[in-house]
Amino acid sequence: MALRLADGTAWSDALARAVAATPEAFGAEVDAVTTLHNLIEGDWRAVGHPAPVRTPVDNSVVINLSRLDADTARAAVAHAAAAHQAWARTPLGDRKARVCDAVDALTAHRDLLALLLVWEIGKPWRLACADVDRALDGVRWYVGEIDRMLADGREPLDGPVSNIASWNYPMSVLVHAELVQLLAGNAVIAKTPSQGGAVCLTVAHALMRRAGLPATLVSGGGEELSEVLVRAPEIGAVAFVGGRSNGGKVAAALLDSEKRHFIEQEGLNAWGIWNFSQWDLLAAHLKKGFEYGKQRCTAYPRFVVQRDLVDEFLDMYLPVVRSVRFGHPLAVGDDWTAGDPLPELDFGPLISAAKADELHRKVDEAVRGGAVPLHRGKLTGAPFLPGQDTSAYVAPSVLLAPPGRSRLMHAEPFGPVDTIVVVDTTDELLAAMNASNGALVASLACDDTDEAGKLAVDLQAFKVGINKPRSRGDRDEPFGGRGASWKGAFVGGDLLVQAVTVGGEGRLYGNFPDYNSYPAT
Repeated sequence: MALRLADGTAWSDALARAVAATPEAFGAEVDAVTTLHNLIEGDWRAVGHPAPVRTPVDNSVVINLSRLDADTARAAVAHAAAAHQAWARTPLGDRKARVCDAVDALTAHRDLLALLLVWEIGKPWRLACADVDRALDGVRWYVGEIDRMLADGREPLDGPVSNIASWNYPMSVLVHAELVQLLAGNAVIAKTPSQGGAVCLTVAHALMRRAGLPATLVSGGGEELSEVLVRAPEIGAVAFVGGRSNGGKVAAALLDSEKRHFIEQEGLNAWGIWNFSQWDLLAAHLKKGFEYGKQRCTAYPRFVVQRDLVDEFLDMYLPVVRSVRFGHPLAVGDDWTAGDPLPELDFGPLISAAKADELHRKVDEAVRGGAVPLHRGKLTGAPFLPGQDTSAYVAPSVLLAPPGRSRLMHAEPFGPVDTIVVVDTTDELLAAMNASNGALVASLACDDTDEAGKLAVDLQAFKVGINKPRSRGDRDEPFGGRGASWKGAFVGGDLLVQAVTVGGEGRLYGNFPDYNSYPAT
């Protein structure tokens, strides 16, 4: 049976709804494609060079980003710094009221924001809704807690917070962080990710601006804007979420400054299997781990397995991998009617055709080097539209024993590719799990929880799960990383507010050049 787009979910429908909701943020068409404005100097402005952006869902052009040059961005930062001074003096009660107004407006447009995420970054409907809901629910929690969090005399920073985030969680990471930063008394600046999420973020920031919040949203390349958004003297703090390459550049740019920062980078998060027998429990966790194609910083792409358990592990694991569902997030049958649920998928496309091609090359490289392909999924049979471009889609792959020189051995694949390493001793287990010089999370599957706890002490991960995965966390959960996976202050709960304020007693938790300090996790 041929599939079709669910009624009312075409990109033209989503864009028309976005323009109707926030017309001030959209400009003229260039080459028959609508162009986004930048939110600078307190207003939406038609400045910058338009550059087309494609959706990974079917590789079509969906919007033009207006990329700013460094001089225009510098003026935007200077204006944001002036707005910061006024906002920092605004009573907390007024700040809370305006943030609540913004959250109410975002809530009213929740389904639109989710549909935009489906098209812009390929999230299936359920996961797109979860990203929006996590952002809004989290900010509501902070609104209820912010008086306590600031009660020890904490004050806003000297300047606005500059947010440079990856594309994979525009709402629950980026917008959520901005709204909390605003609650704490800071103006905010955000850079639109170049790969996806621009329209969703534009609509969100238009609603934030209508609520009277001092927010700036700029688009442009890292080479043009990084110097301004990272090193400008007016910036009070830099928040970065992304890969180690770009994160390392940001960290290097801050070396000779005392600027507050929190730089979250990916790590090769590993799951160790040692003296374990609860396979049904583990299967449920591993199936959920494929959500969004493992394109997240807390995904588990590496399994380190005791040799005596390899056969039992594979008996459980391979059926899980084969059961993963992926395809076009909005493709439905002819019998679909309005009100029916949208497709229930584990993931859709990767963020781009280029990323899919890169991942294919990494798998091929590892196999040529000696890795054993235990499973290499195919696109055949997945739900796609007739004639659809599927260049950004990647089926799950599983490789046993990737060679030490392969990129998949030492770096996170950021896609549905898992690697399995076999070990004979607990020393080998720990060495294999610590292979990437620090991680955000790790987990151990072990029937003896006391033994697991002893092993966990030597794992170079910020959070360690025993017989369960660990996530970034919400609300009062702290979050950070060990080793190269994190630089600067940790975040989450009280720690996020402390990271964007000054005063109070004690020093910040985090990884700094002169000390490392870790909270209980």
